[in-house]
Amino acid sequence: MSATFTVNVTEPRRLAKDAARSDALVFFGATGDLAYKQIFPSLQQMIKRGNLNVPVIGVAKAGWSLEQFRARAQDSLAKHGGVDQAAFSKLLELLNYIDGDYHDPATFTKLRQILGKAQLPTHYLAIPPSFFETVVKGLTDSGCSKNARVVVEKPFGRDLASAQELDATLHAAFPESSVFRIDHYLGKEEVENLLFFRFANTFLEPIWNRNYVQCVQITMAESFGVAGRGKFYEEAGAIRDVVQNHLLQVVGFLTMEPPTSMYPESLRDEQVRVFRTIPPIQPENVVRGQFEGYREIPDVSPDSQVETFAALRLEVDSWRWDGVPFLLRTGKCLPVTATEVLVKLKQPPLRRFPGQNNYFRFRLGPDLSINLGARIKRPGPELSSMPVELSAVHLDLSAELLPYERLLTDAMRGDPLLFVRQDAVEAAWAIVDPILSPHAPPLYPYPRGSWGPPEADRLAQDVGGWHNPEPSTDSGTSHHMWKYDEHEDSGKVGA
Repeated sequence: MSATFTVNVTEPRRLAKDAARSDALVFFGATGDLAYKQIFPSLQQMIKRGNLNVPVIGVAKAGWSLEQFRARAQDSLAKHGGVDQAAFSKLLELLNYIDGDYHDPATFTKLRQILGKAQLPTHYLAIPPSFFETVVKGLTDSGCSKNARVVVEKPFGRDLASAQELDATLHAAFPESSVFRIDHYLGKEEVENLLFFRFANTFLEPIWNRNYVQCVQITMAESFGVAGRGKFYEEAGAIRDVVQNHLLQVVGFLTMEPPTSMYPESLRDEQVRVFRTIPPIQPENVVRGQFEGYREIPDVSPDSQVETFAALRLEVDSWRWDGVPFLLRTGKCLPVTATEVLVKLKQPPLRRFPGQNNYFRFRLGPDLSINLGARIKRPGPELSSMPVELSAVHLDLSAELLPYERLLTDAMRGDPLLFVRQDAVEAAWAIVDPILSPHAPPLYPYPRGSWGPPEADRLAQDVGGWHNPEPSTDSGTSHHMWKYDEHEDSGKVGA
């Protein structure tokens, strides 16, 4: 299978420090669930940190007045983090609202009037992709797209072909340097810490390769189902919703070569290079599952073939990673809610030191920890070993930026570092295209609260099986520690 990847480089992206800041923020879908749960709390935080002092214009078709829209914002904050009176008062001053149909040119005429003297607005499309073409045309015809930036939500298409069609729609009005594809996962402190840990520590480089790494496992587990999102999930499924974006982004951070600098395009270039070294996944390396009872959820087809669980195995065909299996797994209604990366190292060559392999374990959510698994001598007269784990745990996230707070701030600054570039989107779709319908592998049922269908076990059989994350143990403190489990396997050193 082959694919062509292109990226518009006719307008080199400026460094964020040199880019002009947006002088207005427009968000479409302003009365939707995403705005209610994520955007309003992020706007309040942006104000508190001094990162938002420009008009904020919501656009939707809900039959609301400005006062109703402001009441919606207050209710959102009350239920998602709390109302900061000073910041909320400032938000009310900045907020405006247009109640209009996206198909009606008058909606965009009114937007142009309210924008007034704004010369560099950011348009955030928190709407389904099916509306993108209509809204982009409205922005163009009304002059609202001139010198503007546009922020779009994932999914960036449903496959490679639709992703390219979506890009054509966006590029009809905006150059690639003004398109910001937002994946909130890249705005999470925990994910950014993975990237930072990877390149800020010299001791990793000598062992971060095929000579020392036996396998890499990435699990994104959720203990809840899809209640209230049946319609969305029927159109997505676990592979489109999580594997194609979140999990492949983590693979990229783990395996990319060091960027030549922290210039945004340098880091994003390395990520694309990784994606292009991953062969398209074949159906025999994938196991799909569906939790029991999924088909009884409202808006779900009674004979649905959509997966709520996916496990797959891939390789990165590069000099550094040749032959190292990467095992990816995600699912709904699993035993815990946790995202974890396990980089399992090879056994030492001396059989006199039995026991579990050394490893690095990165806990990316809901709590954050970075751990090193090692073996030391067990106390006592015998030469036997026991496992210990050195943990650098940071659980006090009070200073953490909300993902959308960080990403909207960066988009308005013109900083593309944490956004997905066009060629990366296309390369990621090319990896998963062979396992999407109608070529998807069989679907297996699994009980709620299990680790998915047992058929997935074969994918990890030759590397000792799947690593299952433990439940969160958030204690509200930050610490560094050694710990060991007396009940873990022990190994005696032979004579």
